[in-house]
Amino acid sequence: MIKKVFLSLVTATILFSCSNGDGKRILTESVGNINNVKVVLTKDQWQGTIGDALRDVLADPVYGLPREEPKFSIDQIPPEAFGDFLLKNRIFVQIKPADSATVTIVNDKYARPQTGIIITGKSETQIANLIIDNEEKIVTALKNQELVANQRRIKKALKNTDSLRKTFGVRFNFPNAYRYAEQKPDIFWIRKDLKRSGNMNITVYEVPLQAIDKDTLTIKNIIRMRDSIGGKKIPVDDGRFITERAFSPYLQETEIDGKFAYETKGTWEVDGRYMAGPFVNYAIRDEENGRYLILEGFIFSPSQDQRDNMFELESILKTAKLK
Repeated sequence: MIKKVFLSLVTATILFSCSNGDGKRILTESVGNINNVKVVLTKDQWQGTIGDALRDVLADPVYGLPREEPKFSIDQIPPEAFGDFLLKNRIFVQIKPADSATVTIVNDKYARPQTGIIITGKSETQIANLIIDNEEKIVTALKNQELVANQRRIKKALKNTDSLRKTFGVRFNFPNAYRYAEQKPDIFWIRKDLKRSGNMNITVYEVPLQAIDKDTLTIKNIIRMRDSIGGKKIPVDDGRFITERAFSPYLQETEIDGKFAYETKGTWEVDGRYMAGPFVNYAIRDEENGRYLILEGFIFSPSQDQRDNMFELESILKTAKLK
């Protein structure tokens, strides 16, 4: 028994207390599936108002998918089990009783890279309210960590992008598993076949600034633009590749490579056929060249979960660099 305890202490020391010559702690590499978060709280808390608040925030459906999928897959961990290997999870949320009500983001606490959200409060009601009130802060911190993790994985085996850079003046990181399905002066189509069925796709093209900026009806102009290009340039057996009419796309402003961009998320369909799937579209304003550079990712993968594949496409497109 003494021997086992000693070995456990040695292991813990190796895992979490190593230091370099400067006395700084050397952390082990974090682990975890993409978009999988460990929540550390008691069973009673998980089944009560705190658990309800966590599910409302972390398991809220992802916008733009054909069927409901949560933002994060959640594993509940009792506090006494949160040690050793579980401390290495890349993202976690930890509930702790305390006199003060706080939501604290901690980075690289037990492993690297890692983001943890530590939430403290006196009562379950207070903690639950903190979770709801800080939804954006919590989700953004966790998603940013997952974005970086995905981009790091993608960089392990990159596809050559010279032709993309020469034609459109842009490069972005995507794996060798993708192939160039089409390379034309006015559009590039990049594709990856999925193991079970379906495919993941990226299209690159450009439009004049006026195509989107001609009036204040931005979302309508973006839909009109992608329906025009998609209907003509994306080959389908029958019908036209367009934005689904029954589903209103989500539009927000963002930045890509320091440039203003519109991010549009929604569902595509083939007009007249039972084919549909999610898309994310980035219209990057490139004033120097008098254009919007359009980067779009979309998936055709019926009857399969699509959250993580769409997140991969987002992660790829957000690495874009304009020359």
